[in-house]
Amino acid sequence: MREEVLSLLITAAGGVYVDATLGGGGHAESILQRLDPTGKLVGIDADLDAIHVATEKLSRYRDRFVTVHDNFRNLSSALSQRGFNQASGILFDLGVSSYQLDERSKGFSFRSDDRLDMRMDRTQALDAHEVVNRYTERKLADLFWRYGEEKKSRAVARAIVHRRSASPIDTTGELAAIVRGVVGDRFPVKSLARVFQAIRIEVNDELESLRRGLEQAITVLTSGGRLVVISYHSLEDRIVKEAFRNAAASVKRSGSRLLPDAQVQPRIKLLMKKPMQTSEEEVQENPRARGAKLRAAEKL
Repeated sequence: MREEVLSLLITAAGGVYVDATLGGGGHAESILQRLDPTGKLVGIDADLDAIHVATEKLSRYRDRFVTVHDNFRNLSSALSQRGFNQASGILFDLGVSSYQLDERSKGFSFRSDDRLDMRMDRTQALDAHEVVNRYTERKLADLFWRYGEEKKSRAVARAIVHRRSASPIDTTGELAAIVRGVVGDRFPVKSLARVFQAIRIEVNDELESLRRGLEQAITVLTSGGRLVVISYHSLEDRIVKEAFRNAAASVKRSGSRLLPDAQVQPRIKLLMKKPMQTSEEEVQENPRARGAKLRAAEKL
């Protein structure tokens, strides 16, 4: 999907572009290779370790590449820090980057036994250990259902609370064992993914951050600038779809039978009716791309 991302994103090789989810710098490197010597790229990430990794990887582009350690929910101010008020294109590649999944100290993966953390930004207080060991059973169950759509959310929450009454749950391996004990060993991976996803979303306030980030991205784009978003689960995609639909609308619904709808000026146009999805060939090459959906829009 990388070639499709680049062709949709880059409309002016000398423009200012934003990789709002810098990660290990994979997309950033591809973008910089497509820009001409006057083009600039701003890389944003809440994970300071990712910033360091990408900065070293892309050191040969230091004259055209700058980074900001921040959450993309603050996209507008992050750009301002680097002296930019507008952008020609903005990319969001959501979820956890391959770099973060592979970095065991982050505690994102249920496939290893690491300290429960899951913070994108290590400077924040709330982490996965706090969520798992301090949230009430009811709050955990609601979390697993709302952010993970896990059918056995109540049973998993109950098992966590029972286990932590004896001793704290400190590692991803301990948490994974509890989930397996509830869902069984036959098909545990989907439930493990859902539970870990739910905790990660809670720790990083991912969905509200996405709403704010998309709104700011649409605002700072220049006319003709492109917004490209890759999502990996239905919760993210619903937010992207809604944000795009609202910004592309020419009518604002009043929500009342007594009040007329208002005519509004569309802010963007959609570049595709339905999201682009990864092919089987791509999934075979990169299993982590399974379920990815790409949506793109252009600022009017």
